[in-house]
Amino acid sequence: MTTPLVPADITPVFVRLKLSLLRNGLRQSGGRRAAYIASAVVVLLLGALQLLGLIALRGHAHAESLVVLLIAVLALGWAVMPLFFPGGDETLDPTRLVMLPLRPRPLVRALLAASLVGIGPLFTLCLLAGSVIAVAHGGAAYAVGVVALCLALLVCVALARTVAAANIRLLTSRKGRDLAVLSGLVIAIGAQLVNFGAQRLGSSGLAQLDPVADVLRWVPPASAIGAVDSVSEGSYGVAVAQLALSVAALVLLLWVWSRHLTQLMTAPDGSTLQTAEPVARGRAGSGGLARLLPAGRTGTVMERSLRYVWRDPKTKAAWVTSLAIGLIVPVFNALQGTGSIYFACFAAGMLGIQMYNQFGQDTSAFWMVATTISSARDAYDELRARALALLVITLPYATFVTVVTTAMLGDWPRLPEVLGLSFALLGAMLATGAWTSARFPYSIPQEGYKNVAPGQTSIAWISIFGGMVASALLCAPVIAATITLNVIEGGDRWTWVLLPLGAVYGAALTWSGLRLAAPRTAARLPEILSAVSKG
Repeated sequence: MTTPLVPADITPVFVRLKLSLLRNGLRQSGGRRAAYIASAVVVLLLGALQLLGLIALRGHAHAESLVVLLIAVLALGWAVMPLFFPGGDETLDPTRLVMLPLRPRPLVRALLAASLVGIGPLFTLCLLAGSVIAVAHGGAAYAVGVVALCLALLVCVALARTVAAANIRLLTSRKGRDLAVLSGLVIAIGAQLVNFGAQRLGSSGLAQLDPVADVLRWVPPASAIGAVDSVSEGSYGVAVAQLALSVAALVLLLWVWSRHLTQLMTAPDGSTLQTAEPVARGRAGSGGLARLLPAGRTGTVMERSLRYVWRDPKTKAAWVTSLAIGLIVPVFNALQGTGSIYFACFAAGMLGIQMYNQFGQDTSAFWMVATTISSARDAYDELRARALALLVITLPYATFVTVVTTAMLGDWPRLPEVLGLSFALLGAMLATGAWTSARFPYSIPQEGYKNVAPGQTSIAWISIFGGMVASALLCAPVIAATITLNVIEGGDRWTWVLLPLGAVYGAALTWSGLRLAAPRTAARLPEILSAVSKG
């Protein structure tokens, strides 16, 4: 009879493994160690401030509503964290353990214990401790609070693990890398939502949270903290029911997690199986949008650019971020009552940035584009097609954002002038973007989160911010005309002229920029290829 190779209790082994992974990761480089220490200090400071703030909230009439909502948002963060940061914890991928003779139940227990090691669980512990202190009154409430704190922390960690195990095939694929690149967008949108919510709470008070809290106090893991408040009020039966919901949620999560682990450990990897799809599918772009594009080089380049937007992770992330922020800024300012209709031009500015560093997204494959350019005319056709591909998205979207902002503010008479300003700004951004793409190209690394290759940061700053300043200066005539018509007496009757004026002026700027950039692009093909191939 052979001796088992795996100890009876593997939990300490996995905890030590997690500590070893953290320690070895810090030894890789001084920069990574400094970044980890800095992030740890920032997270701990935020956790301490949150803890003090929640303690100061103790005794407030609506403290329970705030902490219940806070724990619900915290649990949501734990749920989505593996989707956007799959590389943040090496132990999130259980498929690395498939060759070991491990059973699901002890593996779940060991991974759950290992998940409690790190900055995230410590930050969560601070928030949970502050929440318990904020709503607990009496010895019984504090005793239940200790149980609720542990239970809520385990539910959060188990939720993250279950989501990761259920989506591990996605997270290790190209689509998973797309999600990781889009994490910055989630943070930006979340920051805007938090800012908007904080302003609304500051003006209306915490009382408006009560209806939402009445529902969330029965949703795990917020129900565990709600049980502490129920005990403080003497509702022991309600507290038992709320704790039971959290316990049931934890048991369910562990069961689902165990099922997914069993499937991952026993099912064959799809990457090793032959695909059932036919190899030949014909021309991918033979239908749909490709049929609407012009023939010749223009249509081909436009289709290639649009495919970059849809399939390349970095390009997709840049576009989605610009589309989202271009809408969020004017809309959220309008919702807060502090916005101006001119904020709608922000969408045109954000989308126009996508014209900058056009050749950087090609990376070393730019050599194939360079072989097709033998004259300034070829370079002009290439740049024009790329600009047209951008206009397919940016022109209708900028119009949409402007109309939405105008509708929210109810300032319809100013719609033509704002549209004219947006079109002029978009044309100026396309013009300067074409010129800077030829003059200041830089490489975009395909791996990691950096959008600029090492040593080219200054080039990227000059390209983007220099082009934005130049675009603002190029729009000066339209801006001056807008100010003049709004200042002089009776000028508001002629503001509609700014719409065709801005559209024509923007088109002229785009044409001029492409004409100026084409000869420089044709003359600097080797330099451009060298610059964009460093990533």
